[in-house]
Amino acid sequence: MKKRTLLFTRLLAGGCLGVLAGVAVVQAQAEKGVTSYAPVAVTESVSSVISRMKAAKPEIMKRQQDLLAERYDLGNHPAKGVTMAKGKAVQEGVRVKLPKGMTWEKLARMSPEEIRDKNLFPAGFFPLPHPNHPEGGMLFPKFHIDEIKKQEARDLTRFDLDFDLPDHFLPEFPAPIYLTTRPDLGDVSKGKLVTINNYYELFSGILNPKQLEGVRLLVTPFPQQQFNQTEDRRSEQPSRGVTCFDCHANGHSNSTTHLVGDIRPQEFRHRLDTPTLRGVNIQRLFGSQRALKSVEDFTEFEQRAAYFDGDPVIATKKGINILDRGHQVHAMSEFMALLDFPPAPKLGIDGKLDPRKASESEMRGQEVFFGKAKCGVCHPAPYYTDNTMHNLRAERFFTPRMINGRMASADGPIKTFPLRGIKDSPPYLHDGRLMTLEDTVEFFNLLTETGLTEQEKSDLVAFMRQL
Repeated sequence: MKKRTLLFTRLLAGGCLGVLAGVAVVQAQAEKGVTSYAPVAVTESVSSVISRMKAAKPEIMKRQQDLLAERYDLGNHPAKGVTMAKGKAVQEGVRVKLPKGMTWEKLARMSPEEIRDKNLFPAGFFPLPHPNHPEGGMLFPKFHIDEIKKQEARDLTRFDLDFDLPDHFLPEFPAPIYLTTRPDLGDVSKGKLVTINNYYELFSGILNPKQLEGVRLLVTPFPQQQFNQTEDRRSEQPSRGVTCFDCHANGHSNSTTHLVGDIRPQEFRHRLDTPTLRGVNIQRLFGSQRALKSVEDFTEFEQRAAYFDGDPVIATKKGINILDRGHQVHAMSEFMALLDFPPAPKLGIDGKLDPRKASESEMRGQEVFFGKAKCGVCHPAPYYTDNTMHNLRAERFFTPRMINGRMASADGPIKTFPLRGIKDSPPYLHDGRLMTLEDTVEFFNLLTETGLTEQEKSDLVAFMRQL
């Protein structure tokens, strides 16, 4: 009895100390002005905000471009004879730059501790900041902005920022749309970007009325943090908002970037590279924090959370759109569940290569994938995802540091994304820090300490291009 009383006393004391420590942290943050909430009452005029942020834009964009140039070879170097589904060239080669005097082979032979202590972790492997990380928000590539302006006269231009990555590293636009229900039709988009202006003519007669209503909602603009009618928007004119398919263009991705809404303070929020919606019917985890377990959950809460940086207070101010679960959400998610991966003619029904169609390099790459490299542990066939999460613990290789307003530290668990159609979905990793498949192979070879040879790396890339 005395032992139990003593144990309880220690636990209580420890708990109290923990609570006191937590209170101290909160108080320290409060003293520094750190808060979970965005300001609701804005006292600065719209014209003043626009003038101030426009004036700051050139320096902010230069800082980001300097960072990208320091990290990567951003040249346009297409792989010979390798294209995405509708013909856009796939970029080849390792684009991440190494520290002076270092090679990938030498680096791979070093321990995580040695790389950390000698500050040799490649700059391109660090988390990628948003073009203006302290500000954040949805930011669209110019080609998408131009097409939406042409079709709808809706302007997705931000007066304070431009998209930062070169077009040749992004998915093809507009992307083809393949339906699980009508594989005989091939690309049902007919080479067009699906919008509120053309969705009906493209899909009437192919979809049932419920699915057609789902598409309508996916291309209907609703208010969002940066695009709305309030004085703290980031568009010059009051905006009708954004659509689901402004980021997931044609049910795929145009690499629109954003910051995840589930982390505070701002410097710890991850940049988000918009993932494709292809194959959501075989996925079981959704959302930046992977807390949503169905595409219906994701559809219902996306506009309440991600659209407004996970802040329901500011969402109320700017015009939150609450979807009806039984009608609107069901219709939207039913259509999204029809979005198929692009054709992979060299794969058999088991999702693996048909030896009669694959090259020797591709067959060797498949063996490395499921063997030495252990990629198949997390990415099993046929869809190349285990529908769970894994913590890569990249922070073993570096000491935390601030990079353009982004605190580079632990990423935590990351969803295992499907690798089917992976060559059509650059850039890679959850924040788009890896420009090519070759970069991705080097990243995982280092983090998993696999020790692949140059031939094995080349074969692995050849294999993944066929998925």
